[in-house]
Amino acid sequence: MRRWFGSTKNLFGCVGGLIGLVLYVVGVIGPLWLAVVVVAVLYAAGALLAPPDKVRLVVDPEAEAAQVRSSLDALVHTVSGPAGRLPASAVDGVRRVAEMLSDLLANPARLAANPDLQHRVLLLARTDLPLSVQTYLNLPRWFAANRADAGHELVKQLDLIERRAHQLAEEYYAAEVNQQKDQTRYLGEDA
Repeated sequence: MRRWFGSTKNLFGCVGGLIGLVLYVVGVIGPLWLAVVVVAVLYAAGALLAPPDKVRLVVDPEAEAAQVRSSLDALVHTVSGPAGRLPASAVDGVRRVAEMLSDLLANPARLAANPDLQHRVLLLARTDLPLSVQTYLNLPRWFAANRADAGHELVKQLDLIERRAHQLAEEYYAAEVNQQKDQTRYLGEDA
């Protein structure tokens, strides 16, 4: 009910009703009962002709972070399992990247305060890392086993993703790093 009062449809309807009321006051509309009908009709017409409110997609950062962390855990479990087909160095790379991204997602409110950083973290966690792994897994086992370059390409991709994750972590923890440097300077002044 509260949303209706501030909605575009209600505002247009109120403008229509106000126009009807002005018409009555000016004397264009005769009796009061006719004015009430005209005000109601103009309100309804304004509400019906108004453009719809824009849809706002509000995502709960806590729920989103929990979902992404769960997906990262599932990815690590998939590549680490006994049926895992990834080269050992690739499995280690997936684990390292997933751990870094999970750490960045551990405080969703703080991450949401920097939408650009949040977008880049989510892009790595939701798209880049799973896509690299899945592209390798889409190769038939016999084909991937006979082509060493397929495994090398995956390891190279994981190294690039890990570098990006490190850059994001540097940006995310910049305040703590600066605070640590300030503390060192402060402690060094008294010595």
